[in-house]
Amino acid sequence: MEQLLALAHPTDTCRGMFFNGLLDTARSLGGEPLRARCLATVGERKFVDFFSYPITDFLRAIFLVAEELGPAHGGTEAVLHLLGRRATMIFAQSTVGKTLLALAGQDPGRVLAAIPNGCRASLSYGERSVEMLGEGHARFLARGDLLPLQYNEGMIAAAIELSSARDVRVRGERRGVLDVDYEVRWS
Repeated sequence: MEQLLALAHPTDTCRGMFFNGLLDTARSLGGEPLRARCLATVGERKFVDFFSYPITDFLRAIFLVAEELGPAHGGTEAVLHLLGRRATMIFAQSTVGKTLLALAGQDPGRVLAAIPNGCRASLSYGERSVEMLGEGHARFLARGDLLPLQYNEGMIAAAIELSSARDVRVRGERRGVLDVDYEVRWS
């Protein structure tokens, strides 16, 4: 976390809907005390879904939740993965998310290809792209990405599972401090 915080620029932001989803997850899995600790960590009382807020605050909050819930939910990495999955579900219910999913239809490759646009609508930093490598196989490239690798694995997997894909597997491989290639497979 400290390394990511040090690399973040003050203008790097994410949408309030992700803060709200994280706070709901903290409450549902850890109770109101964990939600209150998250709020204290980020210094906000209310987040507006489509307003932008510092990614550094979001990182502090997700790592707090992951560390707190880790022992009871399979470890910190498993919780980060779960938080990424939940973020996708929150985005999928937004106006932008519904539009992107409607345009992509049920085709897993098209859903995967829509993720970079969803990220551009939600995050102010980094570049993401997709390389299709064959039937049921692609690579999702994240450059300058401040979100944890496991969080993104969960986010990508949940997005593809919204299509007709089955047996979805996502595995990230770090190429640099903020650069990760995600191998994505499905049937």
